[in-house]
Amino acid sequence: MFLFYFIPLIFAPMRLILLGTLTVFLFSACEKDISVHVQTSVPQLVVEGIIENNNYPQVILTHSLNYFSSIDSLTLINMYVHDATVSVSTGVKTMELKEQKAFSPSGAEYYVYRPELGQPGDLFKGKSGETYTLQISTDNKTYKAVTSIPLTGMHLDSLWATKVLLDNDTTKVRLWARITDNPTSNNYVRYFTKVNRRPFLPSLNSVIDDHIVNGTTFEIPLDAGVDRNTKPDPVTYALFSRGDTITLKFCNIDNSTWDFWRTVDYAFNTNGNPFSSPTRIIGNVNGALGYWGGYEVSYKTIYIRK
Repeated sequence: MFLFYFIPLIFAPMRLILLGTLTVFLFSACEKDISVHVQTSVPQLVVEGIIENNNYPQVILTHSLNYFSSIDSLTLINMYVHDATVSVSTGVKTMELKEQKAFSPSGAEYYVYRPELGQPGDLFKGKSGETYTLQISTDNKTYKAVTSIPLTGMHLDSLWATKVLLDNDTTKVRLWARITDNPTSNNYVRYFTKVNRRPFLPSLNSVIDDHIVNGTTFEIPLDAGVDRNTKPDPVTYALFSRGDTITLKFCNIDNSTWDFWRTVDYAFNTNGNPFSSPTRIIGNVNGALGYWGGYEVSYKTIYIRK
């Protein structure tokens, strides 16, 4: 399941404290509480759509929730948008996507729009270098977004691990990658890691760009993927362990997909920080929240000896 979460800003009540000295031994303070009233927003369509090279597209449609909404299993099921008309087009061929019930690795139920493989029609998988238009019609509204699967970008050369000493724990390692960037500027990557038979997960900072390293071969540490529904250990969350088999899913993406995940990652990592700047999630679906993204995917696996 690849649902994402928009991270709202937290507005804490402000307090103004006026201190004045009356005598050397006596102080008084004056306080005034200011209440902040957060308005209820109208639910918006939330789109998460992906198309990978050599795979069929998948689109999840939900409605947004208010920040203070109570969350339970029924609320989550009712978020899904049903009976929408969804299509993907190359400009030459158009493929209809149909709503299907699916289950995550943990057994959670969700709904996804994808092609019906048993039905006749123009079925096609993602192809590097192609551009794809997503169109969604629901609730008497139509939404469009365009993405492409990059033909070239960054190339994953090799993976290795280095020891990390944490007090008396000698089992932890850090993953490193050597990457060669195509001389053409504006290349972007999003990556996921899989440990043994667990699912692929993105790291807390899951995107890379070539603004500084354009046209070079460079080495970079790669953090372990995390389940964003749980609180990671601030000391060990980015590390792997001896004995792990690590598979890296390395995805070249276009600028709009990078913009979306860059802003989502930043918002997630600064959630609750009163000194962080307000973050606007940059999507590419006109009139809706979310994104439609193309991924040029490659894989590399490494075993970390005990």
